[in-house]
Amino acid sequence: MARQPVHSREEALEKALNLFWRKGYHATSLKDLEHALDMRPGSIYAAFRSKEALFREVLKLYATEVGVQFRAVVSSSPTTLDGVVCFLTEIGRRPENEPPSRACMLVKTLLEATDAQTAVAEDANAYLARIEAMFEDAFETSRRNGEIAADVDPKRLARRLQSAIFGLRVYAQRENSTDAVEELAEDMAGDFLSLRQRALVDPAA
Repeated sequence: MARQPVHSREEALEKALNLFWRKGYHATSLKDLEHALDMRPGSIYAAFRSKEALFREVLKLYATEVGVQFRAVVSSSPTTLDGVVCFLTEIGRRPENEPPSRACMLVKTLLEATDAQTAVAEDANAYLARIEAMFEDAFETSRRNGEIAADVDPKRLARRLQSAIFGLRVYAQRENSTDAVEELAEDMAGDFLSLRQRALVDPAA
């Protein structure tokens, strides 16, 4: 039976994202890509030039989707701080449709990247920096709106949030108990909620 081509470049990238996220860059073979994308090798190289070039496009897509998800959660929450907390706790919940990997794809990429893959590592670092800047903007908005105290440093909070998410994802990768992961996420979220309590208790702080 003849192969049916994927319907669009976007669909191919989503399928490649799921595959790379699950298996990692090095463990993903051309055969794996052929099967997942339902494309022949020549078509894959014609569309994406190389496995590394395809992977770099996938990293960009992943980072973009993280940004879209974060902004959607924040915009639908009562306050920006509530949105940040909700985003963190949602990471701790195991969805009905399990993601390809509980680990962050960008962090996995940094850990797997070889000395010969400087462009891939640079991409991952750049996207992580962009996500951290997005978190910083959210905390700056919270400070400007009086949700957190005026002397709190949004940049430090952004680093803290990103580190918390890294730790949560690593823990979720090795922990089979959904309850344990959710409880850890709630504990982490409580740390950020305490910032609002401080601002309410001592508005002049």
